[in-house]
Amino acid sequence: MTKVRDHARLDDQLCFALYAASRAVSGAYRQLLREIGLTYPQYLAMISLWERDAPSVAELGAALDLESSTLSPIVRRLEALGLVLRRRSETDERVVHVHVTDAGRALELRAAPVREQVEASTGLSDSAFANLRETLHQLRATVNQAA
Repeated sequence: MTKVRDHARLDDQLCFALYAASRAVSGAYRQLLREIGLTYPQYLAMISLWERDAPSVAELGAALDLESSTLSPIVRRLEALGLVLRRRSETDERVVHVHVTDAGRALELRAAPVREQVEASTGLSDSAFANLRETLHQLRATVNQAA
C-alpha cells in the first residue's frame, strides 16, 4: 500500500491556503460592501477608478487583471447605479473611457472605512499586513512570469 506523501495534504497546498484566505477576506468585504450597495468586483473597479479617473476599458481591465467579458458587465452595472459614465474617445471611437460621476466620488467617502475594517479584522500589525501584501504581489508577478 502506498503511503500518502506529505506534499499531498490539503493544508500543505499553497493553492488551498491562498484560496481559503481569499474567500475569507472577500467574505469580510462582501458583508461590509452590501451596506453601501456594491459587490466586491464593483468595489475593486471603483477603487481603480478613484485612483485614476477616465481610463479606457482596456486599461481598467489591465489594472484589475480582468478580461473584457468579465469587466463589461461590472462597468455596465456601475453605470446603471449612476456611479460611472462610459464615453467613446474623441480621437478613437473604438476606445471607451470610464468616468466617475459625482455620485461615484461621493461613494468613495462611504467606502473608505470598509478597507480599514477588513484590515483590522485580519489581526495583523501594520507591518505584517504590508509584508503579506507585498509578498502576495511578488508571488503573483513571479507566477505570471513563469506561466
